[in-house]
Amino acid sequence: MDSFEGFILAGGSSSRMGTDKSKLVLDGQTFVERIKNALSAIASNVRIVGSRENSAGSPLATVPDVFEAWGALGGVHAALSACGADWAAVVACDLPFVSGDLFARLATLREGFDAVAPVQEDGWPQPLCALYKVMPCRPMAEKLIHSGERKPITLLQSVRTRWVSFAELADVEGASRFFANLNTPDDFLRAQQKGVSMRTEG
Repeated sequence: MDSFEGFILAGGSSSRMGTDKSKLVLDGQTFVERIKNALSAIASNVRIVGSRENSAGSPLATVPDVFEAWGALGGVHAALSACGADWAAVVACDLPFVSGDLFARLATLREGFDAVAPVQEDGWPQPLCALYKVMPCRPMAEKLIHSGERKPITLLQSVRTRWVSFAELADVEGASRFFANLNTPDDFLRAQQKGVSMRTEG
């Protein structure tokens, strides 16, 4: 049975949000706590990829970048370098609506592939909510970085990736919000309002 470890990418500057996104609270939990709980459905261990400043106050261990300031691909590479399991489940910290059911579904689709990546309803792929097999993804990520590449989508295009259409995820509870990317104060405000609305209706 393949093993998984989870990694939450929290290394961005959060310049558009104006504050550290990983520490924002939604329905009583920080984004990191929410994502950690989701990843725990498949992962034996969950860590944060980023600086100690990004993860200050979190009980989760921190994984430093191997290639400093190399953006999202650098974060994925750091996760793969630190991963002691067969697979790394990697999620950006601004996707607080992911769920354990989502990752369980993705994990069932990995047979015969090196990566599993969902595709949003609008056709946009999600390399920062994906499963990566450490071998061959780690050496491929390093090769791409040495070539000057910074986009994780290129890593997915360079290995055998199982692209998961939104139609394959639509029946999973909460699917319509999985890839809601909260980058600005307005995004966060809308998410809070929706959350309050959902609790009221429930």
